[in-house]
Amino acid sequence: MKIIHAYAAQNENSPLAPFSYEPRQLRDHDIQIEIEFCGVCHSDLHQARNEWRNSIFPMVPGHEIVGRVTAVGAKTHKFSIGDLVGVGCMVDSCRHCESCEEGVEQYCEEGFTATYNARDRVDNQITFGGYATGVVVHEDFVLKVPEHLDLKGVAPLLCAGITTYSPLKHWKVGPGMKVGIVGLGGLGHMGVKLAHAMGAKVVLFTTSASKIADGKRLGADEVVVSKDPQQMEAHTNSFDFILNTVAATHDLTPFINLLKRDGNMTLVGVPEHNHPAPDIASLIFKRRSVSGSLIGGIAETQEMLDFCGQHNIISDIELIDIAQVNEAYERMLKSDVKYRFVIDINTLRNSTAA
Repeated sequence: MKIIHAYAAQNENSPLAPFSYEPRQLRDHDIQIEIEFCGVCHSDLHQARNEWRNSIFPMVPGHEIVGRVTAVGAKTHKFSIGDLVGVGCMVDSCRHCESCEEGVEQYCEEGFTATYNARDRVDNQITFGGYATGVVVHEDFVLKVPEHLDLKGVAPLLCAGITTYSPLKHWKVGPGMKVGIVGLGGLGHMGVKLAHAMGAKVVLFTTSASKIADGKRLGADEVVVSKDPQQMEAHTNSFDFILNTVAATHDLTPFINLLKRDGNMTLVGVPEHNHPAPDIASLIFKRRSVSGSLIGGIAETQEMLDFCGQHNIISDIELIDIAQVNEAYERMLKSDVKYRFVIDINTLRNSTAA
């Protein structure tokens, strides 16, 4: 793979546009991947527009990657040429801190190396992501993808899937539990599917009555319009666990009040501005808790992919050509997608071959 063709942002004001670069030479434990599909995450937009004020340019976004192995380093042992693989949000970590040693590399004390918009730990070069024809990644951060799943829908599992699976698993969601999912977007729709497959009773919370039918199609047993106080009150003190996927600033207290004693609500969306402080008495008098969660470690991400393979779970997606990515960003801002854009990287490959 001499040249990788990609789409990149040159600065925070520029649209994504064609860009090419030479990947690093394969190190002993590297995997070279020919990318077939890459999901479009809302964080891609935040980073490309430098909304989190930490962007490195030029930037090739994309951390929901699915493709085939085309070459391996001299000492690789986990993958072979032709294997179907995935790459998620991180491509390295310090490997020696307590979190890394416990297999939760996402909480690396030195900070994990992001798939894009980061610096490689060996040569300090910028990491480039999956809006590209290929990528080179250390084998320890590459995942095996179930062959029978539709690859287009698998790509978002590498971020949206693991972001919702990890807290559901951590809080031991399963049969006999009543679980709430707040929000029906890229994350929320995966939360509904996964919690349903885990055997829980699933209640979706949405501000829009227009999403009731879709919520039930995805696996929700019930859909509550959270703007309706009566609908909310009917569920007071009844939830074992609530997964809140909403990134917009909102009042957490009405959802906290729905938790049983010892119930937990986990947040996976980062708002632009902090949520209003919740009512502390609502926490204290029922020993409820509010926590956060960030993607998952490599072992847990593989577990999630295997679980999705067993239950035939993929993301609901809209497939786009690479040339539509800037339009997709604008549509994401309007929540005009059900529920994840995925780029067909063959459209990029074909455009550069023409």
